[in-house]
Amino acid sequence: MNDIIARLKKMDTTCVSDAMDKLGIPCGLLGIRPIGRGHVICGQAFTVHYIPCGQVKGTVGDFLDDVEPGQVVVIDNGGREYCTVWGDIMAYAAKKRGIEGTVIDGVCRDIPAVTELGYPIFSKGYYMVTGKDRVEVDAVNVPVAVSGIQIRPQDIILGDDTGVIAIPKERAEEILEIAEQIDRTEKAIREELDKGLTLKEARAKLNYHHLQSKE
Repeated sequence: MNDIIARLKKMDTTCVSDAMDKLGIPCGLLGIRPIGRGHVICGQAFTVHYIPCGQVKGTVGDFLDDVEPGQVVVIDNGGREYCTVWGDIMAYAAKKRGIEGTVIDGVCRDIPAVTELGYPIFSKGYYMVTGKDRVEVDAVNVPVAVSGIQIRPQDIILGDDTGVIAIPKERAEEILEIAEQIDRTEKAIREELDKGLTLKEARAKLNYHHLQSKE
């Protein structure tokens, strides 16, 4: 799996998304965007599920001690934007542990400090209000949903400046091989353009319009 992850990290999310379109696998996490530019993350998911607090308040971030280096923390906070579930202290701890990055179906905070740390976060935005006493963790390493896409523990998460996609772990190698072929074809189209072909001619020659068509 480490080799597959390393090869996927060399791909962009668009090529992998096209490959998954070809296989009919939904993957794009709509509305999840990078907080800082220039980060590429790829790793297996450590999933976290949040719920609103009851009368007895629960914890929000202690799960971080159980995340392995190289994993991506995937937080299902139900898309809530009225309170955050990740800030500068968690980003600091995650970076020290070698965690690959964080994906949040919700919002984060402490943007200046997180930016200075250079820790990759992908979320629906940012807001200053804490999640403490508002939401709590009710489960970790269970199937969760981000933007309507199911993510299971150990599924592969790939994120870049264009956004984030979720890759089912059992289909990862198949998806990777198709994505690499799409990437080679797109490079070949650029080479044909450099030789003087028109865009229409180059695309037709390399069968561009059917690269992502379902099999």
